[in-house]
Amino acid sequence: MTEVTATPPLYLSIDNLWKAFGTFLALKDISLDINEREFVCFLGPSGCGKTTLLRAIAGLDLQTKGTVMQAGQDVSNLPPSERDFGIVFQSYALFPNLTIEKNIAFGLENTGRSKSEIAVRVAELLDLVGLPEQGKKYPAQLSGGQQQRIALARAIATNPGLLLLDEPLSALDAKVRVHLRHEIKELQRKLGVTTVMVTHDQEEALAMADRIVVMNHGVIEQVGSPTEVYRQPASLFVADFIGEMNQIPAQAGASGRVVIGGATLHCQDHKFGAGDAIVAAIRPEDVIPHGDGARSPGAEDEVTTPENAFEVRVAEMEFLGSFWRCRLRHEIFGNGELIADFSINAVRRLELAVDKAMTIELPKSRLMAFAPARDA
Repeated sequence: MTEVTATPPLYLSIDNLWKAFGTFLALKDISLDINEREFVCFLGPSGCGKTTLLRAIAGLDLQTKGTVMQAGQDVSNLPPSERDFGIVFQSYALFPNLTIEKNIAFGLENTGRSKSEIAVRVAELLDLVGLPEQGKKYPAQLSGGQQQRIALARAIATNPGLLLLDEPLSALDAKVRVHLRHEIKELQRKLGVTTVMVTHDQEEALAMADRIVVMNHGVIEQVGSPTEVYRQPASLFVADFIGEMNQIPAQAGASGRVVIGGATLHCQDHKFGAGDAIVAAIRPEDVIPHGDGARSPGAEDEVTTPENAFEVRVAEMEFLGSFWRCRLRHEIFGNGELIADFSINAVRRLELAVDKAMTIELPKSRLMAFAPARDA
């Protein structure tokens, strides 16, 4: 008998939320549901509204209209002190004149616990974040990564139902950031706390989130798992913002066809009308290298010829450690170039070099058609 995994109950519900600063609309009709124990990332460029949305959830900036429901309670107009959340800021916001123990204990002192209970809880939290020996030190004596762990310990000290993270890793160097994002995710799983994190770092969101909310100009462009938003972007903005993406000016053909530089290629199904101006898009890692023998688009097909296979010339090669990034030229791209990421083994096997001809395939399942980017 197949075991059915129950969907966790709804914990946070945002409905038709708007936020205006004077005549500027920072958030426009935002609706979003978040389940218990879920880790959700708000992702987008600076000024897209992600931090404003987080602050509205916390009550730090009340929405102009709309509702916020948390654990079945309408908290839309409650002050932050009456909402059940812990928050970690980019700047850590630790008290420099208090020891690490007292920083963590700060939020516990008004909960009615005795000093001995608070001391036990602080010790538990220091152990939980891997800093059991640092309690007597002051924030300035710790590294940035250690300070961020202490800020996290303080945020979860009172066992909040909701953990809010406002770009918590952006002030750290790359190696510490990668290590700490893994620790935060493991801690979130262990505690089972519903978590919302704001970030502009796509890699961070892909690595940590159960679901990603991609935002742009105050609206939600797409909500989905990391795999969904990366492999099935809902718009050209999402496709371009998350990961590398080739964007090729094209025209729509019949459904499942695009016309690039006069050549008709097979692509994912689309709903554009024939002749519509579109953007054909494919990720560099989805370009498939082949040996010699495939024909150019429009040439008579052979049984052994893959779809969308044609000969290009290697214009430039850049070694990026685990792969080579190649810029490829063909007349159908006009003055533009196609970027392709090839494995070290493929480059070696095909003996690729600058100015060498090679055959590539743009697989139908990975060639997408989008409406051109709209003006901001």
